Amino acid sequence: MDSINSFKGYGKVDEAEQQAFRKKSRKRLIIIVVSSIVLLAVIIGAVIGVVVHKRNNKSSSDPVPPPELTPATSLKAVCSVTQYPASCFSSISALEMGNTTDPEVLFKLSLRVAMNELSKLKDYPDKLIQSINDTTLQDALKVCATVFDDAVDRLNDSISSMAVGEGEQILSPAKMNDLKTWLSATITDQETCLDALQELSTRKHFNQKIVDQVKTAMENSTEFVSNSLAIVAKILGLLSDFKIPIHRRLLGFERSHVSEFPQWVRLGDRRLLQESNPTPNVTVAKDGTGDCRTLREAVGKIPKKSESRFIIHVKEGAYVENVILDKSKWNVMIYGEGKDKTIVSGSLNFVDGTPTFSTATFVSSLVELIAVVFRSEIAVAGKGFFARDMKFINTAGAEKHQAVAFRSGSDMSVFYRCAFDAFQDTLYAHSNRQFYRECDITGTIDFIFGNAAVVFQNCNIQPRQPLTNQFNTITAQGKKDPNQNTGISIQKCKFSALGNVTAPTYLGRPWKDYSTTVIMQSDIGSFLKPSGWISWVSGVDPPATIFYAEYQNTGPGANVDGRVTWDGYKPALTVDEAGKFAVDSFIQGTEWLLSTSVTFQSAL
Repeated sequence: MDSINSFKGYGKVDEAEQQAFRKKSRKRLIIIVVSSIVLLAVIIGAVIGVVVHKRNNKSSSDPVPPPELTPATSLKAVCSVTQYPASCFSSISALEMGNTTDPEVLFKLSLRVAMNELSKLKDYPDKLIQSINDTTLQDALKVCATVFDDAVDRLNDSISSMAVGEGEQILSPAKMNDLKTWLSATITDQETCLDALQELSTRKHFNQKIVDQVKTAMENSTEFVSNSLAIVAKILGLLSDFKIPIHRRLLGFERSHVSEFPQWVRLGDRRLLQESNPTPNVTVAKDGTGDCRTLREAVGKIPKKSESRFIIHVKEGAYVENVILDKSKWNVMIYGEGKDKTIVSGSLNFVDGTPTFSTATFVSSLVELIAVVFRSEIAVAGKGFFARDMKFINTAGAEKHQAVAFRSGSDMSVFYRCAFDAFQDTLYAHSNRQFYRECDITGTIDFIFGNAAVVFQNCNIQPRQPLTNQFNTITAQGKKDPNQNTGISIQKCKFSALGNVTAPTYLGRPWKDYSTTVIMQSDIGSFLKPSGWISWVSGVDPPATIFYAEYQNTGPGANVDGRVTWDGYKPALTVDEAGKFAVDSFIQGTEWLLSTSVTFQSAL
């Protein structure tokens, strides 16, 4: 057990911290419930009052005045549902509010507050790097600089999305889902910085002072982004649920589309993913029979800010190289000739000094198709990244501990018939909405981890034999804030051992306070320990705020009679509860997967 925790080093919590968190959570829950009731009464009362006032103006010479709703009252009501109501109220009221009581305007102001703090935080890691000589700590701070930059981009996307043209909806359900996704990712980015610093605690000469300095510097930005997320998740969502107009425009509800792929995958992209040989813009071949011999050369041919999809075909072979796609490279699809034929391979690892975040052989992450290279890794970042018929390997081996094969933070990204092969931390589903179909994932400890909103369908998930005295944990989900729309959903997959696995093997362990993982309609082999799950800290149950569940699984490992008895674990779900983790509900798949032509099941 100790060896497992020392290897990962991410997000450790001790028993005292967990007990304090439980007490704080109970108190916060009571406050939020009461405040939500008051808030709903205030909002509905105000709206009804306005309606009555208008009707009386038409039918009576002595109208009844609407109930008074002052800017301060409205702001307090809105802030009351956040995790940090005091900082919410003080920070927004310090701005020029005018006389607004409009929740949408207050939400925009909360975004301004968050952006002000994140902009100040953005350059902080670089200043610390210049003041220290420890190269390992410098590398961790470079991770902070990278994710802070990405957090600013995601927050900018949120702000930009609030600008609409004449006659457009202010906040459609689709836009609210986008906002929740991007704000959730902004929080994850900041948490990733702390993860990168905290994992150094297993090394000699660990500098706790620097970690504390960064934590202090992040306090305001973390709270303010959390406040914005709470407002969009609870207040604006509440208005939508009750059909209450914002700026006199009703929040319309779009019809769901039942399809084989999430709807956000456009029809043309869907065809590309299903075609056996889509016509490429560039072909990569090591033997010189293509346009390029390397992926890097192919990337150099991608036009800037292209609105049409740019397709790269990678012929059979093993490719070990560094690749950068900057923010100007949009709409890229990469496909190979099969997950056992086209292979991208690397060996970066934590033991040899690389932060876990930076060990990935291939990285598809963040906004606008940007790629960042950390030493010998390939990095791709951007919304709408597609990969098909590829294999991604980290060859470092179990003795090198954390060694990521693939990291993705790409929103609305699709991985079809791909393979991810490593030992510890194989697949880092870092953030945003992701979909994996007919993929193979192999590993040992926490080999599917991160804080994306991610669905795996019809995949093969294979634990393998770890080092002596280690155990296997298939998942480690990292939801940190209760309003994040993140989690791991595994549907209709097959769990089977790769080779002879004698080590204790579990479906997963909760990494953070609100970790969320659901396994449903899957086939689970006999390798699984009857308890099914294991806590992050030995002998300490996770907080009741996690959500771990199973639904209609089959196979010798699916019997839930001997499962853990945590407050946050559900051995069974109703159809409605399970449906929240299907492609359509969980990642709004019917809004973006339709265009990819990748098969998917939108509901249960």
